[in-house]
Amino acid sequence: MENKPVLWIIIPCYNEQEVLPVTAPMFLKKLEFLVQSGRVDEQSRILFVNDGSKDSTWEIISRLSEEDPRYIGISQSRNRGHQNALVAGMMEAKDRCDITITIDCDGQDDLNAMDEMVDQYLDGCEIVYGVRSDRDTDTWFKRTTAQGYYKVLGGLGAEVVYNHADYRLVSSRVLREFANFKEVNLYLRGMFPLVGFKSTSVYYSRKERMAGESHYPLRKMIALAFDGITSLSIKPIHLITGLGMIVALISFVGVIWSLVTHLLGGTVAGWASMTCIICFLGGIQLLSLGVIGEYVGKTYMETKQRPRYIISERTWEKTREPRRKEKDEN
Repeated sequence: MENKPVLWIIIPCYNEQEVLPVTAPMFLKKLEFLVQSGRVDEQSRILFVNDGSKDSTWEIISRLSEEDPRYIGISQSRNRGHQNALVAGMMEAKDRCDITITIDCDGQDDLNAMDEMVDQYLDGCEIVYGVRSDRDTDTWFKRTTAQGYYKVLGGLGAEVVYNHADYRLVSSRVLREFANFKEVNLYLRGMFPLVGFKSTSVYYSRKERMAGESHYPLRKMIALAFDGITSLSIKPIHLITGLGMIVALISFVGVIWSLVTHLLGGTVAGWASMTCIICFLGGIQLLSLGVIGEYVGKTYMETKQRPRYIISERTWEKTREPRRKEKDEN
């Protein structure tokens, strides 16, 4: 009989005490279905990653793990952000399972898409991206900015999957190669395409959040957008260089024009025009310095080689560490 893959569903959690009791049974029900349908092994697990929550999220995860061994959890020593929480979970899982599926805790992503994800893996795909088929649940502002961002990121040369967030299946083979990516500034949506291997996409509709409030306000979304651009592309530096050359050329033409006008005796004191020129050049310079500063700052953080995450607790350390099921020889 052919061996079934061991699946770990990885769910980052930050202050999710309101939604976790609602969605945890849903994740377990989906895992049971995948096992009963013969897609995955019964040793599959649901791994919650507590990202330094300040509420009772970790206590809920610990209680769930005591009630059912299919729930397991790890807790970071402090809040490190969504991307680092995902990496912590995947690195914890890569040697204990065959495939992982990362998904948010809020219940917005369609769990039924996991069926097709696993089917695609069984058909030979190593990475399966969950892609939103529409953005009907988003506000006009979020929908417009998100779609525009993906287009800008693609235009800057970054390889990303349009309308894909962090709902994806990744095989342990890919994760072992991904472990060689050591950068601290993470943008997983653009990093996994760099790993390569056979990949595909499944499409689903996103729902409204089931409980609690979103922990990704506009400020964090903008920060993630900047991380994506500066972590995956150096084209902004090239654009600044090109813009600098254009501005320098225009300025040179302006100098020649000023000299010719002065020699012809047609100069007139123009405070407004001079102010506009100074403001324009000053704005271009400050913007350019800001973009360059982003890259310098990221380089500074990378040279420190600080750990991306530190795990302070594991639920199974209270009993025994889960081992990957030994495979029977065919």
